[in-house]
Amino acid sequence: MERALRASRVVTFVYFILNGTLLGMWVVQIPAVEGRVGISHATLGGFLVLLGAGAFAGMQVGGRLSDRLGARTVVPLAGVLCSVTLVLPGLAAEPWTLGAALLLFGFGNGTLDVSMNAHAVQVERAYERPVMSAFHATFSVGGVLAALAGAAALGIGWDPATTLGTAAGVGVIVALVSARGLLPSVPAATVSGAEGEPDVKKRLVTARIWLLAVLTLLVMLCEGAANDWSVLHLKTVLDAPESTAAFAYGTYAATMTVGRLLADRISARFGSVAVLRYGAALAALGITVVALSPWIWAALTGWALFGLGLSGCVPQLFSAAGHTDPAAAGTNVSRVAGLGYIGMLAGPAVIGWLTHLMALNHTFLLLTLFCATTTVAAGILRPAPDRPRTVELTS
Repeated sequence: MERALRASRVVTFVYFILNGTLLGMWVVQIPAVEGRVGISHATLGGFLVLLGAGAFAGMQVGGRLSDRLGARTVVPLAGVLCSVTLVLPGLAAEPWTLGAALLLFGFGNGTLDVSMNAHAVQVERAYERPVMSAFHATFSVGGVLAALAGAAALGIGWDPATTLGTAAGVGVIVALVSARGLLPSVPAATVSGAEGEPDVKKRLVTARIWLLAVLTLLVMLCEGAANDWSVLHLKTVLDAPESTAAFAYGTYAATMTVGRLLADRISARFGSVAVLRYGAALAALGITVVALSPWIWAALTGWALFGLGLSGCVPQLFSAAGHTDPAAAGTNVSRVAGLGYIGMLAGPAVIGWLTHLMALNHTFLLLTLFCATTTVAAGILRPAPDRPRTVELTS
């Protein structure tokens, strides 16, 4: 049993890496695909909304299917779907075909994202200690692999269809081979114990899930803003050279990855409430430094603190959603992840709109407010007193 549990953790890492790699392969090919189809940056931006819409829909479907069929069934199928649809943008020759391709790829990506997170919750429950943050850290590893593979493909002159087709083929093989290590599905009635549960309790559970979803939206909106505006901040506000400005995102991403690798141990020692509360507080401090500091070195320090503080927040929120009701883990994670994904997409747009009213660095004070709100509301991670604590996740 211990060997099977260890194997399930390893293959969960594999699926997180796979998801990060597939998404990263598309990102690397964006300029080539844009040139081949002959569209403007503005049109591409609209198509990326279709990618997000497809992902949101896939999350909702994937969550419900994971509850009904079990993550062991859905995860490999979602991995195959995400892999196969990856090749479609590379084959698109017209704007409308690219839009349809991104919608389908987004659906596959969202289905894989939620189903693998639902399985990660199942693994964490079996381990009886926090392991979620490390899974999210390895998603970033997939992005690094995609960057290296994409650069190599461009170096030897492969076109987008060949590159994405090759990645899709490898992805299908990885998704199917890794399926054997997934944990067996558990019937909902077995894990829930909630049959006949009073309507009041069900409403409380639903309210808790949506509160977790709102906090996830706030946190992921902050992440999205950092992804798109950190480099521009150093370049346009502090007049940093392009080579130096690139370090803004680099320091943020590096501390985000390191923080997620450490967050599970911190959560096991101090509880998930502490990780969310003090992480969000640290992020608030970091982004405030970014917003107010006139010095490049201080701004880089602020972005580093921002990434470190945010690093453990989303995994704690996903984990709490999955553990609230094991029988509906997939559905609950899909709600939290779906609203969070909307925040990730909205973050850059919100900051962009605010720049019409104030300086870019001052718009970041909105992120300070969001992080402070998350700090205050971190106690939502504590489970209801009448629910069994199968995994020690709170302080």
